[in-house]
Amino acid sequence: MIFIEFAEFEIEKVIMARADHDADIVEFITDLAKTEEIEAGIFTAMGALKNARLGYYDQEVHEYQELKIDEHCEIASCVGNISILEGEPFVHSHAVLSYEDGETVAGHLNAGRVFASEIHVQVVDGPKVERKHDNVTDLSLWKFG
Repeated sequence: MIFIEFAEFEIEKVIMARADHDADIVEFITDLAKTEEIEAGIFTAMGALKNARLGYYDQEVHEYQELKIDEHCEIASCVGNISILEGEPFVHSHAVLSYEDGETVAGHLNAGRVFASEIHVQVVDGPKVERKHDNVTDLSLWKFG
């Protein structure tokens, strides 16, 4: 097996947090990363959102398409990571959201207005994890240093 980018890490600490009612969950995790000086980590989240914005990356045109969710939904699954982009902590998150009838929608979580949330962050220690532009995908992808 060939790895393009690969690095090993140790779990430094675990942070459990609750975002305030009406907070934006992505902004909350970003602010938490800045306050706690987290440069590399992984997280999960659960709870419920009042509304959300999801993204889908169109691989042909190299642009995100956005889907606005203007109704209450459960966070059925939310996973993500924290790394550094242009010198600042950057949160990359994907979520599966479910509606009252059990139908789901998923994608890159751009924003979500919190009704209730529980967030678990594993801060990791190891090489620097920095996002740099990738010419093939036109995305900012991990580089380890």
